[in-house]
Amino acid sequence: MKKKVGLLGGTFNPPHMGHLVIAEQVLEKAQLDEIRFLPNHVPPHKQVDDRVSVNQRLLMLEAAIKGNPRFSIEKIELEREGASYTYDTIKLLMEREENIEFSFIIGGDMIEYLPKWHKIDELQNMVKFIGVNRPSYLHETSYDVQLIEVPAIDLSSSYIRQRVNQGQSVRYLVPDEVYRFIKGEKLYE
Repeated sequence: MKKKVGLLGGTFNPPHMGHLVIAEQVLEKAQLDEIRFLPNHVPPHKQVDDRVSVNQRLLMLEAAIKGNPRFSIEKIELEREGASYTYDTIKLLMEREENIEFSFIIGGDMIEYLPKWHKIDELQNMVKFIGVNRPSYLHETSYDVQLIEVPAIDLSSSYIRQRVNQGQSVRYLVPDEVYRFIKGEKLYE
């Protein structure tokens, strides 16, 4: 029997409580063995704040998932140059780990964006998509996506960056160790 691994991609700039809730809920409800957080090097669909290094994002993510033995970080996209396309990542992972059944976790915003994904038809045959509800999105698609209800947490990394930049607290929006890291490194100010 193949091990079932969920991949949760993102910039994680910073990782926040919403990411962790999604990961834990999907792990349990989809009956996965493990969740791997998949930080992007250069996402094809958005600009990355280059004031925060890849290493700083990685350190925050490590701090966020510390203590959960079923959470880990998949660094495959950080090891490559250029834009990170899910198709290329999944292809490499499947070649590297033949005994694993991968699922790719996406939010409601990405469910609607699926038709625009690079090589989506091929990708649909390679990986199972798991979609989670996100406030103010319809979650409708012609692609095969297993929908999983998670508690509605309308939280984004951009919201957290904006709050820090405006001198407002982000305590309890991010894990304590991530909060301390942001303060200590003076990120997003």
